Amino acid sequence: MEHARATQGPTQGPTQVTARDWDERVDRASQKLPDWAQRMVTWLREPARFPVRLLASILLILGGIFSILPVLGLWMLPLGLALLAQDVPGLKVPMEKSARWIERQWHRWRGRSSR
Repeated sequence: MEHARATQGPTQGPTQVTARDWDERVDRASQKLPDWAQRMVTWLREPARFPVRLLASILLILGGIFSILPVLGLWMLPLGLALLAQDVPGLKVPMEKSARWIERQWHRWRGRSSR
């Protein structure tokens, strides 16, 4: 998979998005966290932690829906969906596509602001 991504040039179309792409993205992102947070993410991603993940994802999604209240914020919604994607494989591809779209928009916006 990495080889296909590495050989993809700017003139070629987008590669097929898979659930594995999302898992690799989460792995790369968690490696950038401090050690204590990496341990927490690793612990939370263990298959035996399903009840904890489910409860946390539901609470984060609800917190994101009620983002008009103080303390709760819209940031909670995508985090809850990302956590839920660990157990709902059908969410991994849409999450990866969304992350790629956000990256493209970010790079486009950053390119405009640096001129």
